[in-house]
Amino acid sequence: MLERVKYSKVMNRLSNEQRASVIACLIEGNSIRSTVRMTGVSKKAVMRLLVECGDFCAEYQDRVFRNLKCSRIQVDEMWSFCYCKQKNVTEEISAGHVAGDVWLWSAIDAETKLVPCWYVGARDAVAGTEFIKDLESRLANRIQLTSDGHHVYVNAVIDAFADEVDYAQLVKYYGKESADKTTQTRYSPAACTGAEKVIRLGDPDPKHISTSYVERHNLSVRMTVRRFTRLTNAFSKKIENHCAAVALGYFAYNFIKINRTLRMTPAMAAQVTPRLWSVYDLVNAWDAYEREQKRAA
Repeated sequence: MLERVKYSKVMNRLSNEQRASVIACLIEGNSIRSTVRMTGVSKKAVMRLLVECGDFCAEYQDRVFRNLKCSRIQVDEMWSFCYCKQKNVTEEISAGHVAGDVWLWSAIDAETKLVPCWYVGARDAVAGTEFIKDLESRLANRIQLTSDGHHVYVNAVIDAFADEVDYAQLVKYYGKESADKTTQTRYSPAACTGAEKVIRLGDPDPKHISTSYVERHNLSVRMTVRRFTRLTNAFSKKIENHCAAVALGYFAYNFIKINRTLRMTPAMAAQVTPRLWSVYDLVNAWDAYEREQKRAA
């Protein structure tokens, strides 16, 4: 059995090798407790590393994802929850926690598979507008944008892009839910009965009006970011931990994991970085960032 490594003031910090072991486990979708068992690092230290590394990943990607030469962007939202499900939120819980439904808004470049930005929040007009404005600020040229039929996108795109975008919605229609509530049907997706391509702005190419890539990416998030796994107790108890896990997951997706179709990482395909990153590269960059922050303080 591995000897438990405690994160203490005496020790000050874990070595970069120990940090890399913890981050590698989290990137591969392991839970906090399984990471503790595999690395010997205490639970408190693992949680702290997740938040601190996640904050660095968010800051780094926010800084380098600028003037991107994307051409076709797809956007979507994905549901999760924090602390407890929305139906179980009480006044007492909401007074002390961010609890209930939490939505992840994400964008993906259909060519390079880069995720240039994401937003964690509600599924309303405010969140949609902030998300689309953030996306617009990172682009260097006019794009073709596709979303689902969520009504908040139209005004959000107009506010962010004005008429400098080719935008369409792929509106899908679903059949009525079956009266059969067996276990098999309860967790099955609703049957899609049709789809309509609706042009909202500009002159989008009809053959590229699609949300297939971003919907497939949603599956990747649920498979690799442990807090999005359905029907488990792996959900986040704190919104800060949730956001950190999302940022770390996207860093691994953009910089560390090779896309099998592209045979390179999305960040390499988008010319954000010339090389393949490893977990050790992430830890070393994080370490340099921490040292710079200490000198600045």
